[in-house]
Amino acid sequence: MELNLLNASGKASGTIKVSDEAFGSEYKESLVHQVVTAYMNGGRAGTKAQKTRRQVSGGGLKPWRQKGTGRARAGSSRSPLWRGGGKSFAAVPRSFEQKVNRKMYRAAMRSIMSELARQDRLVVVDSMELSAPKTKEMVAKMQALGVTDALFVVETVSENLALAARNLYHVGLCEAKDLDPVSLVGFEKVVVTSAAVKQIEERLA
Repeated sequence: MELNLLNASGKASGTIKVSDEAFGSEYKESLVHQVVTAYMNGGRAGTKAQKTRRQVSGGGLKPWRQKGTGRARAGSSRSPLWRGGGKSFAAVPRSFEQKVNRKMYRAAMRSIMSELARQDRLVVVDSMELSAPKTKEMVAKMQALGVTDALFVVETVSENLALAARNLYHVGLCEAKDLDPVSLVGFEKVVVTSAAVKQIEERLA
């Protein structure tokens, strides 16, 4: 299949040939959901921890005698009912990681890239070079391409491009080798350079 190719001014400059496997696959919603969820869960720290009544210090002595005080009976000041006591069902550190094998991950990435291409949300440009690290140059390039909420995928992130894009809202920037499913589904448009397209194609083959 072929994708339309734009130049730096946002005008059509021909087409680029890509594989049907990487950019023309069937959209598998359940697989994409599974992979995106697993990727996000992999970033969770899972370090939340609370103490049970056994782990809280103190409370060994019975606060008052069992009968005759007029108060409810109590065996420990570290009961979950008391302020400063332990938790009944204390949270413990755990891992939220979900296993996703390489075949599933690549299939989900192919599915996402193909759906972006079908919905005209994938914009291929010949290059994304800036002459200076100026935000206004990045804004001008985005206006020429007709995008406001976009992820820019390049072969190698240059210093000028990184500095120009870092203060813009709803703008992401990454290299083709670091592309992930969450970033792909999190933006309105995905702008990819022709060199990055070839890298993605090789990665998803």
